[in-house]
Amino acid sequence: MQGQSQQQAYDRGITIFSPDGRLYQVEYAREAVKRGTASIGIRTDDGVVLVVDKRIRSPLMERTSVEKIHKADDHIGIASAGHVADARQLIDFARRQAQVNQLRYEEPIGVETLTKAVTDHIQQYTQVGGARPFGVALIIGGIEDGEPRLYETDPSGTPYEWQALAVGADRGDIEDYLEEHYTDDLDIDGGIGLAMEALASVNEDELTSEGIGLATVSVEDGFEKVPDEKIEAQLEEHGLLADEDEDEE
Repeated sequence: MQGQSQQQAYDRGITIFSPDGRLYQVEYAREAVKRGTASIGIRTDDGVVLVVDKRIRSPLMERTSVEKIHKADDHIGIASAGHVADARQLIDFARRQAQVNQLRYEEPIGVETLTKAVTDHIQQYTQVGGARPFGVALIIGGIEDGEPRLYETDPSGTPYEWQALAVGADRGDIEDYLEEHYTDDLDIDGGIGLAMEALASVNEDELTSEGIGLATVSVEDGFEKVPDEKIEAQLEEHGLLADEDEDEE
């Protein structure tokens, strides 16, 4: 009984390490991320591609209200997986940091600097009693000194830099696909195709323009959200567009 009560204490207290050095609440936050729909980031020679699975629970829901890709600054975009409300709080924090940097130093914030500011904020919630960790992972992509950069934030408050990654559901399968097909010489169009193919690999090789979100952050044009008609054209070009007749059946 004593062992069970100790286990429950480690389980409930964010500030208490278990005997084997684990913080259970942080691990539970990672599980919350896994339950979110997938988001993918690809770093290319001339920019960053963000693709997200915008699975909608009901045809009555306004699809524009499902936001998983956000603009943090003119040169930085953020995609999320996990608890949407937690993501919204972190993205608001990131936007404030970008504005403060612009006002204080009169220059755009660096992608690495912004990522570390966000992860420092996340980390504080892993060692404060009466709070819980953020149950969300972010993909932060942007341009820094003319070079594309791509980062992930973890619920523990740790930043990681990637060439290509996925967060959320089916992360392992999507990253296996990315590891097999990613090359260093991709351009933005190639990155879009690879991200869509990776997402389709866990969705029976079929996608719809309404079911995914796409944004790019390029060296020339900065952050841009791609409209549905262009997404549909990209899906059709890569042979990934779901058959509407089958969907209606």
